[in-house]
Amino acid sequence: MTAAPQARPDASSRTTLGKAADENFPVAPFFVPRAWREDLMAVYGYARLVDDIGDGDLAPGGGDARLLGLGPDRADDRLALLDAFEADLHRVFDGAPRHPLLRALQPTVRRHGLTPDPFLGLIAANRQDQLVRRYETYDDLLAYCELSANPVGRLVLALTGTATPERVRRSDEICTALQIVEHLQDVAEDLRRDRIYLPAEDLKRFHVTEDDLARPTAGASVRALVAFEADRARALLHAGIPLVGSVRGRLRLLLAGFTAGGLAALDAVAAAGFDVLPGPPGPTKPSLMRQAGAVLLRARREG
Repeated sequence: MTAAPQARPDASSRTTLGKAADENFPVAPFFVPRAWREDLMAVYGYARLVDDIGDGDLAPGGGDARLLGLGPDRADDRLALLDAFEADLHRVFDGAPRHPLLRALQPTVRRHGLTPDPFLGLIAANRQDQLVRRYETYDDLLAYCELSANPVGRLVLALTGTATPERVRRSDEICTALQIVEHLQDVAEDLRRDRIYLPAEDLKRFHVTEDDLARPTAGASVRALVAFEADRARALLHAGIPLVGSVRGRLRLLLAGFTAGGLAALDAVAAAGFDVLPGPPGPTKPSLMRQAGAVLLRARREG
């Protein structure tokens, strides 16, 4: 059966895909095969778009709402947009999706026999973002990451035909860590959206109030809290490194890049003295390359 042609993204979709350059790690680097790059960008476009819906970061003008069949009066209704987006996702599997990014996803789904479950998980996470603004415990946060982050790693394994139960477990550790790192970088931005992903039990432990998080710079208690959460994320990334060692070739380089991106971002957080309130500390290219080398070396020893 001939694969359906790749859909040409519209201007709004190009804006969404362009956000890949702002991630902590290369989404579809040059060294992976072209088919992989196309599939990775198709999955990224989906994940980025659903996050933009959940965060209210869609391109202005209501174009995405129109593509999903909603009128201008619903263009800012995030739950309605997520419902329409989910309906369009189901068309990827049994029909003709409306949104260009979902049309671009359809050949990838067909090539690899992907199921709706990981895609639905990302939608569920963004629905949760509309309803849950605080997380009481670290376990509550991990349950959120199971929806918001772990499906992406599972999709990467599915795209490359390398999924096993052990690799999925290690992938979940890396993806959960990457989500926590992003939350640490975005504490101030999330608070402006009335969201706090730092567990309430940890705020209490470090004597941090919400008012402390709203200050222009972090005091000692906030810095100690961020350092504590950063150590948790670093431990998860290190625990996931055997995944990198369990694969070969360009996939090993790709997974090392994802892992190194999280570690380099944590280096940036530490270099900022764990003061994330002025803005997100971003990884530098030298730090990313240094961490990638360290990940590959450790993966070789543990693989």
